[in-house]
Amino acid sequence: MSQKHLKEAFISNLNGTSLLEISVGLSLAPLCLLCRGLLLILYYLHYGKPLSSRKYSLLLDFLVLVSPLLFSCTLLSPVIFFVPPIIAAFCAGIFSKIYSQRKQETRVPFRQIVKDFQKTYLDPEYIPAITVFRVYVNVLTSISILAVDFPQYPRRYAKAETYGTGVMDLGVGAFIFANAVVCPEVRQKSYVTQPKFSNLARQFFSVWPLIVLGIGRLLSVKSIEYHEHTSEYGVHWNFFFTLVFVRLAASLLLAIFPKNKSWIVAINLAVLYQLILNTTSLKTFILHGSDGRDTRVGVLNANREGLLSLFGYLAIYMASVQVGLWLLKCRNSVKGWTEAVCFLLLTVLVLFVFLRVSQAYADPVSRRMANLSYCIWVVAHCLTFFICFVVTDLTLVFTKLLVRGSSVPCCWNVVKPPNASKKHETEAMPMRREGKLSHICLISAINKNQLLFFLLANVMTGIVNILIDTIHSKTAFTLCILHLYMFFNCLIMHILHAKNIVLKFW
Repeated sequence: MSQKHLKEAFISNLNGTSLLEISVGLSLAPLCLLCRGLLLILYYLHYGKPLSSRKYSLLLDFLVLVSPLLFSCTLLSPVIFFVPPIIAAFCAGIFSKIYSQRKQETRVPFRQIVKDFQKTYLDPEYIPAITVFRVYVNVLTSISILAVDFPQYPRRYAKAETYGTGVMDLGVGAFIFANAVVCPEVRQKSYVTQPKFSNLARQFFSVWPLIVLGIGRLLSVKSIEYHEHTSEYGVHWNFFFTLVFVRLAASLLLAIFPKNKSWIVAINLAVLYQLILNTTSLKTFILHGSDGRDTRVGVLNANREGLLSLFGYLAIYMASVQVGLWLLKCRNSVKGWTEAVCFLLLTVLVLFVFLRVSQAYADPVSRRMANLSYCIWVVAHCLTFFICFVVTDLTLVFTKLLVRGSSVPCCWNVVKPPNASKKHETEAMPMRREGKLSHICLISAINKNQLLFFLLANVMTGIVNILIDTIHSKTAFTLCILHLYMFFNCLIMHILHAKNIVLKFW
């Protein structure tokens, strides 16, 4: 068997893992973020100034925000359930140290601190959890697309063949979710009136890089006979094309229907698509082709998974637009966001109940078809992931109240309480120290060039696979390669950010 066929077999016929294991794995990123924030506050407490060295900031961010994720999906995957409690215990230890060592003059009773925390006002113009969520989806995707080719990456984390919930199955849907929550329709101010199809026209112009990337990937994969899993998207289709068509179709739907009713459109799309799958031969066609023997003759047969799964991904996108609109409602206090977290938790609980019902009576989760269960699962887990980041941010805000003057990049800015007579003035007066620190923050660096980071990860993945026999790699060698690969990607983003370069041509 050739190397190409070996690698294709290595990522084929898999069944995924449990929802619980995925949830436990997702908790690692928020815990790493919390750990980094607490370490920076502790540093300020000891030295009286924030960490300002770009070199040490990059090293700290990589070792705390990225490296644990690499270990968790390789060496530590057999004990993944023990990793979050260990990191949480470490964070609790740092918090305890901060609480006990804060300056004598700033010490107030704990009950008073909690009261002050509940009355704290946050910068309403910036929601760091959205930025961090989008960056971590990109980072986790970048790790997985290379790590999956190594034997140390558990096969249960890879994409399931037909039915199942693998980590990478969630990654695809999460990428759609992350794009939708900040789409132009969400960011557009409600009081700004624009022509109905202006966003659609803008999307036509903005998706051309994705079209180029899709065509580029197609040509490069075919020309060098790079291994590919045909049942993912088909013979010619790839995820870049999916992003293009979903964004265009969503902009068209949002131009026709009120954007604050996008959740209704999402439900109708997902349910109608599932009904068609269950009541017609469409499911058989997707899984086995028009002749029932997995034929790939003809454009539709060749790319049936990629083309027909668009309905499911479009439903995820529309639901995510509704989430984005809800998140951007003006909440400028800890109390407001605490209530929002409670509402989101209730929503997640309801979604998991619906998921159970959908899997029992409609169809199990299938990324290949992007069916109803898959749509519900993606939205539920993405909301869970987002909630974890909001809770992390609120915890860091509380800790910053213990150490006055401390700063954490990509965390909420505390602002002065809005005054009736100077409402607009005070709401726009956040403490800008965090803004300066964002120049040395890896999360801000990746956020500024997210598409480039994703493209670079894809290119580097291809290069590594061409140069290295990944399937037979030893553990130490695998960890070295993955760390070098991610550090190189992060270093490029860090350098571009330091020089204030944004590579965006549309």
